[in-house]
Amino acid sequence: MGTHASTVAPGTAGYTVSSYSCGPSHTRADIALRGVYEISKVLAVPGRLEATLTNVLTLLSSFLDMRHGLVTLLDEEGAPTSVVGIGWSEERAHLWMGRQPERAVAQIYDTGMPVVVHNMERSALFPDWAFDGPLPPGARVSFIGVPIKDRMKVVGTLTIEQIWDETTTYHAADEDVRFLTMVANLIGQTVRLLKLVQRDRERLMDQHRLLEKGFEDGSARRARSAEPRRNRSAGAGEEGADEQGDIVGSSQALREALQRIRRVARSHSAVLLRGESGTGKELFARATHDFSPRAKKPFIKLNCAALPESVLESELFGHEKGAFTGAVAQRKGRFELADGGTLFLDEIGDTSQAFQVKLLRVLQEGEFERVGGTQTIKVDVRLVCATNRNLEEAVAKGEFRADLYYRINVVSVRLPALRDRREDIPQLAREFLRRFDQEHHTKHELSPSALDVLESCYFPGNVRELENCIRRTATLSLDDRIDARDFACRNDECLSAMLWKTAVSDPFPIVQPGPREEQGGVAPEREQGSRGDAPAIPLHRREPDRDMPLDNVKVSRAELLDALEGAGWVQAKAARLLGLTPRQIGYAIRKYDIEVRKF
Repeated sequence: MGTHASTVAPGTAGYTVSSYSCGPSHTRADIALRGVYEISKVLAVPGRLEATLTNVLTLLSSFLDMRHGLVTLLDEEGAPTSVVGIGWSEERAHLWMGRQPERAVAQIYDTGMPVVVHNMERSALFPDWAFDGPLPPGARVSFIGVPIKDRMKVVGTLTIEQIWDETTTYHAADEDVRFLTMVANLIGQTVRLLKLVQRDRERLMDQHRLLEKGFEDGSARRARSAEPRRNRSAGAGEEGADEQGDIVGSSQALREALQRIRRVARSHSAVLLRGESGTGKELFARATHDFSPRAKKPFIKLNCAALPESVLESELFGHEKGAFTGAVAQRKGRFELADGGTLFLDEIGDTSQAFQVKLLRVLQEGEFERVGGTQTIKVDVRLVCATNRNLEEAVAKGEFRADLYYRINVVSVRLPALRDRREDIPQLAREFLRRFDQEHHTKHELSPSALDVLESCYFPGNVRELENCIRRTATLSLDDRIDARDFACRNDECLSAMLWKTAVSDPFPIVQPGPREEQGGVAPEREQGSRGDAPAIPLHRREPDRDMPLDNVKVSRAELLDALEGAGWVQAKAARLLGLTPRQIGYAIRKYDIEVRKF
């Protein structure tokens, strides 16, 4: 790599880089590693792709002795769609198209391999090339080009020119090729992500056009598809459920949550769904939409944790034609697609402060501009958010904006964990097994001993973990009838139990169940705490000693505080952890004069 660093030229979006050299304190490997690190940070910054690429080239010139640098993006036929160089600007974009070396780029595209030319003046790849400045005596201009790939397909090239003299060796060029290949891989991942986002936008636009033309909305289709399941459940002797879409269960905790959803749905207030991971927050968000006057309008969802911050803005607000590479037409964002309906933002607690500021403006003003546009767009959207984080604690730590918290937390609905609705486990298990059989054209049934195992499990992952357990057991089962010995936890193979046992952030530590007994008996519990002195919580629930007098409640203040902390200061949960009744836990709290925290 180079022995000196070039200075950033004006007009590069204000990006500044430090100077690096191959002095005694820096090895070539160190400089390459630093270069990859700095360039990855540039690619993570949101903005138009061409501006980002010109910043990458400018930064690359700080780590290589390079005279020119170009990034050429290609279409399916290998024709250039965009060419970006150092100093690229919107006004002069057309000039860069004529600077790309067509023959060299075509060879890189056809072979998918790097191209190194030691002397461009003597190479057939550059027939009309001429040096546009004074060249030192004995020096020659070399060319290095590497492919930019999306998986195994070439989608572009990264090319540079260098001035060599007799001190330059092929070994140095070989290391430059490796360095440029790593940079090209980073660029390829960025281009691929933008293509995925564009395809997702097109799919949403197609759905939106169908809704505008009067096609039936998804909630009506789901209601009809759910009707046979309700009929089958009633025919099997299970308790019938009210109209609740894909939400399965008839427990009191579930009914209370649904009743609250129905009351909330009548208004246009923002809703915050809170609960542990795997409790079905998306289903409850859809139920909020289906029960509301907006049911015939779109229901649009977005997982805020699934996309990097650099694309969240364009994903939510859309973009104008030409806003970035691949933006061949105007696209509506999810706010615009959800106009008149409901927008569900999952994992809202994992967003950055910068994104929270932009979201707050839309909630306050009801208006926004598309990326690359200046026209203000007004929308009428009912916002439903979900999180499994403690937002109050995040606000106190400065990780979540307090003003946004009050905007999205108009009505809060806490969803019950599966351990709080254990009577729904048989119905859920049969429904998951029915779906599995329908997908795989098989037929299974759960024996009473299998249901006993499921009802005794703790299921820290809630409904999602139960579904995975059913699918795993049905896949590995040798018979059509699933019994207790078919479950992984009865064979010391429950990976989920090990995961939750070692999860430090889990507020409900559990232990690995002991070896199974013969004839499918219940495995003994092994009291092993998962962290510190926290009380060990087995996979199988403890039954409280309801005959224990209040005066004989044997629990220390430390144990009581640990249980309350682990249960999120829900006394009923803390009572189950300690094997006590809620009345006894209340007595112990008064006995030790503990101030109960409220969230």
